[in-house]
Amino acid sequence: MGRLIKLLIYLAIFGFVGLVGYAYVGEYFGANFSPPQDEVRVPVTLDAD
Repeated sequence: MGRLIKLLIYLAIFGFVGLVGYAYVGEYFGANFSPPQDEVRVPVTLDAD
């Protein structure tokens, strides 16, 4: 049972390192993680009496 828990911990660490690595080098593989840069204008009505 201890070996199974150790294996799961190693898999979780390996998965986390892989995810962080992909976040850094993913742009070289065509992944774009930046949000769209659009200007949004919304009219606001203020009720100032």
